[in-house]
Amino acid sequence: MQYEHLFFDLDHTLWDFDTNSREAMHDIYTGHELNKRGIADFNEFFEKYSQHNHHLWEKYSKGLIKQDELRWKRMWLSLLDYKIADESLSRSMGVKFLDILPTKNSLFPYTHEILTYLKNKGYVMHLITNGFEKVQYHKLEKSNIGSFFKEVITSEGSNSLKPNKEIFDHALQRAGAGQKESIMIGDNLEADIIGGMNAGLDTVFVNHINAITDIKPTYTIYHLKELESIF
Repeated sequence: MQYEHLFFDLDHTLWDFDTNSREAMHDIYTGHELNKRGIADFNEFFEKYSQHNHHLWEKYSKGLIKQDELRWKRMWLSLLDYKIADESLSRSMGVKFLDILPTKNSLFPYTHEILTYLKNKGYVMHLITNGFEKVQYHKLEKSNIGSFFKEVITSEGSNSLKPNKEIFDHALQRAGAGQKESIMIGDNLEADIIGGMNAGLDTVFVNHINAITDIKPTYTIYHLKELESIF
């Protein structure tokens, strides 16, 4: 085998973040009766939340804001779009969201099958994720894929974030793996692909959304089953 250690991203690569976060947010929307607060259209509200969440995650990944600020301000800004300036509600929603989100277990098609295939072929699999540590472990448990991974490297545990080289170096050290025998598999061009390349790793771009890019990963796939043609 050319590779021995396979480093996966979790959210948007294996774990269907968009589907799960929509379901979690709908539970919060219903539980807090936001329709009675003037937010009549859940889909519109979720779209606004998604935009704020994306923007704040970018700031968080660059070290511009702290974890707690991300957690509640994405709710605060979404509510402000409806002229609801309620910090207490925003913080409550932020906590509840992270309680509910990891209980959702939608995975991308063929996730269990490909992880079983790779395990049976003798590959050692790990995760490198920017997600919050407690939340990520809970996701792995509820989606029943935690047993596939030897090491789970989080941004909290490594004190670094993808695409910084430090988190990849930490992951290699934890796994006892060398660069040439390792490969990074993920959906995010900056965090996973450029980050992996800068750390000296071959990469697999999991292009679920058919993105167009000039970046040249080692491999590009559009469905997880295509990993069988690489490994």
